[in-house]
Amino acid sequence: MTVVRAPASTANLGPGFDVLGMALALYTQVSTRGDGPPCETSHPAALAFAAAGGVGDVWVRTQVPAARGLGFSGAARVAGAAAALVAGGVDLEEAREPALRVAAELEGHADNAAPSAYGGVVIATEDVVVPLPVALDADVVMWVPENETSTTSSRRTLPGEISRDDAVFNVGRVALLVTALLSGEHDLLADATQDRLHQPHRLERLPASARAIDDAVAAGAWGAWLSGSGPAVAALAASGTGDELAGALPSASARTLVLRIDHEGLALVGTPPDR
Repeated sequence: MTVVRAPASTANLGPGFDVLGMALALYTQVSTRGDGPPCETSHPAALAFAAAGGVGDVWVRTQVPAARGLGFSGAARVAGAAAALVAGGVDLEEAREPALRVAAELEGHADNAAPSAYGGVVIATEDVVVPLPVALDADVVMWVPENETSTTSSRRTLPGEISRDDAVFNVGRVALLVTALLSGEHDLLADATQDRLHQPHRLERLPASARAIDDAVAAGAWGAWLSGSGPAVAALAASGTGDELAGALPSASARTLVLRIDHEGLALVGTPPDR
């Protein structure tokens, strides 16, 4: 039996639209044998398993809520593809890149799938994936409301064109963000996580999420952003302060998770077949 797990993720990190992602210590596990019925063949993990050459059923266990902005489908697809490759005799390290390729093709973009495959914070472009050595010791506080958001419908709210001022603004913020992550200069993060490309348009339809971002920063978060297409919000804070920050966020119809950055990415939980 092969059992592979992949972490959840928070994408964009504010200005890094479709480019930046961070892996979270919240997991989806895919196995080639399990108790009870297997997952439906339409499940993202099952589709990725088949696309990567897997044969048969898969079983899925997950801690990641769907349609909230925590990379549920990206983690499931990465784990499903990796399970197929490992079951077929590929070493897990060698399986990361092809598993990501399968998942990104199914996702349509790699900003969620890349951190699920590699862990940590990842820059993902069409042709290059670069893990960043993060110098921050941080808690990641996730504010997760009960309502769901469709990524497809959320993208329809975004403008087809942007102004030069907004483009320059975001280029500058991404540069600040990468600098802060690499150097550990957390004082940069309040400015570095600002965005003009997608958040203002999405937050018009998610006023509770906008309020959670403001409340997180006011309560001492280094920076906060809409996680993926939302409605969840992610906030970075000093290690050990996450519980206090979580208590300052709106509690009606929402829950908070105090997590760590996952630096491992794909991991083999079960024993692979003899090769």
